[in-house]
Amino acid sequence: MIHQIIPMKTKTSSEKAKLITYIIDHSEEIGIVKRPAVVVCPGGGYEFLSDREAEMIALTLNSFGYHAVVLRYSVAPDAVYPTALIELASTVAMLREKEKEWHIDTDKILVQGFSAGGHLAASYGMFWSEKFLSEEVGVSTQMLKPNGMILCYPVITSGEYAHRSSFEKLLGEQYDKLVDNMSLETQVNENTPPAFLWHTYTDDCVPVQNSLLLIGEMLKRQIPVEFHMYPSGGHGLGLANKLTANPGGYGVQKNCEGWIESLRKWLEDQYPIELI
Repeated sequence: MIHQIIPMKTKTSSEKAKLITYIIDHSEEIGIVKRPAVVVCPGGGYEFLSDREAEMIALTLNSFGYHAVVLRYSVAPDAVYPTALIELASTVAMLREKEKEWHIDTDKILVQGFSAGGHLAASYGMFWSEKFLSEEVGVSTQMLKPNGMILCYPVITSGEYAHRSSFEKLLGEQYDKLVDNMSLETQVNENTPPAFLWHTYTDDCVPVQNSLLLIGEMLKRQIPVEFHMYPSGGHGLGLANKLTANPGGYGVQKNCEGWIESLRKWLEDQYPIELI
């Protein structure tokens, strides 16, 4: 495995921002020349980053045969929008630049996010083609293209069902100016990629309406979506099993454990690993 810690060095990145790689080694004994890659963005309300939605997610993706990287993006109070978005764009560009060295299938680069990290991943799905991102990163727009989104109980709307604190931390003094633009159900467009989403009906932190509003707008534009809504379970479940439970045992939710297997099937169907 190519396991590296790469500092993020955009103009406004915090000193803590970094990219951690989980790139599967290439082997002449295995009939796979290149693999899809997933950028994992942990949640944390844009004020911290949850370890429960980081390494174990990347390792699970590795077990499916997919490359993974974890983006420990800049958060409040060290940085505000659009710093994290630029860091995500820089990460996607890096994966394409490392195509040969890391044996990456550059037609299958996905962004994955949990909670506020889901807002970051979905923001990227809406805004990746904006000129300011390619100018900030210094690459062509096509280098930044995400081929899919994986959104896990994501923060989406800044309206009635908003997780208000996430937007306050993300925007800081820009809140009044930008909060409406950051309501992502209003930003779906022809460049938005297909998505896999899951949420729980009883999420009392980020209401399931966040996912439903986004799905409704994607359906209007005939952008493919797979969605799983589980009847019970709280927020921030990670894998929903003991591997990502907190020290008090929170996070084990038996009825939600199947989401990761559903994701595996979706990935294999929509973004398969090709044999030689």
